[in-house]
Amino acid sequence: MRIGKISESVLIRSVLRNIKTKREEVLCGAGVGRDCAVLSFDENTETVISTNPVSAPMDMVGSYGIHKALNNIAAAGAEPIGIMISALLPEATEEKELQAMMKQAEETAKLHNVQIMGGHTDVMSGIDLPILTVTGVGKRSKVSTRGNEADGHAIRAGQDVIISKWIGLEGTVRLAREHKEELITRYPIGMIEEAMEFERFLSVVPEAATAVKSGVCGMHDVSWGGIFGALWEMADGAGVGLEIDLKKLPVRQETIEICEFYDLNPYELLSGGSLLMTATDGTGLVRELNKAGVPAVIVGKTTAGNDRVILNDDERRFLEPPKMDQIYNISDS
Repeated sequence: MRIGKISESVLIRSVLRNIKTKREEVLCGAGVGRDCAVLSFDENTETVISTNPVSAPMDMVGSYGIHKALNNIAAAGAEPIGIMISALLPEATEEKELQAMMKQAEETAKLHNVQIMGGHTDVMSGIDLPILTVTGVGKRSKVSTRGNEADGHAIRAGQDVIISKWIGLEGTVRLAREHKEELITRYPIGMIEEAMEFERFLSVVPEAATAVKSGVCGMHDVSWGGIFGALWEMADGAGVGLEIDLKKLPVRQETIEICEFYDLNPYELLSGGSLLMTATDGTGLVRELNKAGVPAVIVGKTTAGNDRVILNDDERRFLEPPKMDQIYNISDS
């Protein structure tokens, strides 16, 4: 199979069809476009859980892993409360590197008042980068649940589609940090250093909390496969179509330049830090996000039917199921 997330057809055929045992406490389980499970143990509160594998250099992986898990929880309209970390480390890892990774993880968790509750750590042969599996746990009130990507019944045709911040942020950070010396042969070092600092934008917890209070109908955090992948997953999970204006998709110039250097498509690039939302009053939601200090823009509409269309002036193209993320097209050589 190809590198990256398995295709939707393989997911359905070889994973989802083999999950048959059900429990009444599990309100929402595995499914296409679902990043979280939702459990209920009482009348008032639901527990939201998400698990995320992350592989990256030691100086990045702690922060990235936690952001991914917490973003999934926040996009489900829940308050993140804790995480567990399972770490597989290369044989060459030194103890000081492990300490630095955990300090980074704790700093990221502290920003969101989230506890690292436990986990497991192994050193393994045959891997070059650490592999973290981060499980996030959150809670939400049943009465305040508005329908979202985790239990997604509030997304309807005719809603505005909104994106927070900019697409391609996470991929831009990783490329800038991992390939800095190569990139500064063409671009000013200041531009690359600014791209490296995009890590400050990788959490969607603040905008998700604002959106839940401001009329959001659906949320989906943008990650592997970029904005094109996220749009497809959200629409497919909700059973709606899309009309999206390509020129309205927000992207930083640093992302454009770095993608041009490596001949990558920024719309299919790892995009942690951007939150995809729908709302009946997108203008009102954007206004509230802006008040909270979060850039956001309306980029299109949900539609009836299954056509998921990207508009670029007079050109119309149809979205396809998520492809291999563009980050995998970069050679380590």
